[in-house]
Amino acid sequence: MQLARVIGTVVATRKYTGLEGIKFLVVQPLSKTQQPAGAPVVAADATAQAAPGELVFIVGSREAAQAMPEPFVPVDHAIVGLVDDVALDDKP
Repeated sequence: MQLARVIGTVVATRKYTGLEGIKFLVVQPLSKTQQPAGAPVVAADATAQAAPGELVFIVGSREAAQAMPEPFVPVDHAIVGLVDDVALDDKP
């Protein structure tokens, strides 16, 4: 799982069978200090609750496909959780 921030939405007029009703959002992967870590990606919203500006957990690959209501649909990334708070322990 990786921390990410939702930075936009995607509009798809046609979707693969099994992805109807699923939102696609643009997310910016983040480091543990919430700094951008890599390029933004498109993620399917498995929670059906994420919105622009929210902090979320994303998964990729096979885990993303399994997180969807209909498993093994063709998605590379999925939002699997909404983050309420982040607390870092500064101890090494």
